[in-house]
Amino acid sequence: MGLRTPLFAEHERLGARIVPFGGWDMPLHYGSQLEEHHAVRRHAGVFDVSHMQPVDVSGPGARDFLRTLIANDVAKLKVPGKALYSCMLNDEGGVVDDLIVYYRGPNRYRIVVNAGTADKDLDWMQARATGFDVQIDRRRDLAMIAIQGPQAVALTAPLLPADCREAAAALKPFFAADGERWFVGRTGYTGEDGFEVMLPAAEAPGLWQGLIAAGVQPCGLGARDTLRLEAGMNLYGQDMDEGVGPLESGLGWTIGWEPADRAFVGRAALTAVRDNPAHRVFVGLLLTGRGVLRGHQKVLVDGREVGEITSGGFAPSLERSIAFARVAPGIGDTCAVDIRGKPVAARVVKTTFVRNGKAMLDC
Repeated sequence: MGLRTPLFAEHERLGARIVPFGGWDMPLHYGSQLEEHHAVRRHAGVFDVSHMQPVDVSGPGARDFLRTLIANDVAKLKVPGKALYSCMLNDEGGVVDDLIVYYRGPNRYRIVVNAGTADKDLDWMQARATGFDVQIDRRRDLAMIAIQGPQAVALTAPLLPADCREAAAALKPFFAADGERWFVGRTGYTGEDGFEVMLPAAEAPGLWQGLIAAGVQPCGLGARDTLRLEAGMNLYGQDMDEGVGPLESGLGWTIGWEPADRAFVGRAALTAVRDNPAHRVFVGLLLTGRGVLRGHQKVLVDGREVGEITSGGFAPSLERSIAFARVAPGIGDTCAVDIRGKPVAARVVKTTFVRNGKAMLDC
């Protein structure tokens, strides 16, 4: 038996199919993964993401600590509530984890890390906090609920506490509102508008039930994966890990190269990759032949292997098979994918396939 979130009884009550994920027992779907996917693209869906871990970092040395810990520069965060996405790297430039950092005020930050890496991440942070006047608090007392879709904000806002309701409804994307007990970010992992709400664990079932009563579709890990793939969002452990850095994972935009004297962990290794014109690149693939793209399938050009798929699958919004792949530079506009020993034709495209319910490429 894995760990269970404060909403586990709700998942059982709704008849969810429960599967292990990152050490947790989580809902895969509540009957139809396809219906859940379309609900998020067309209306609103709600996900239990309480397996993810909020971590509060505070103290006089918090800003300087985070400027060395992650590849992006938290000095960019000047307005309370502003969020920043980045990677925490090892000395070799590999990704220890990808995460979101929220700025809550001078020397006060909240980081959200992935479920399967939370223990490792906390150990990593603590080991590198030596010499900084900083406090690192793992917020096990909080649950986390994500509401995503074109109607997500309108349906969620009435259920928020009065002290953050108006501020949350007015948020711009990638900002958060801090209430007395609840923390509401206008962020997500689906390519749709919506909220991610962190709240006391005991209050999570009430919000969950209120959302479902308002017509929001409960959604599991299956829809979460197809939605994030369509939206061009990486999954840790598939698209990057400790052996692969952000420059080879389509995450070069999450690196704060300036100022040049900011010595963050992994900078020297990343610089070497950046300056090597032969480093691998991260691309999107759209299958034009018949079949389904899956992780670890080989990418071919003129019969020669040039890379490998990291994430792939059927995209319900496009009714096509899509993938991310890490390949040699200069691949061109077309390639083939080895599917069960046969080369199947594919187009090389950008990694964002769907955003705000609209296809981003000509299928």
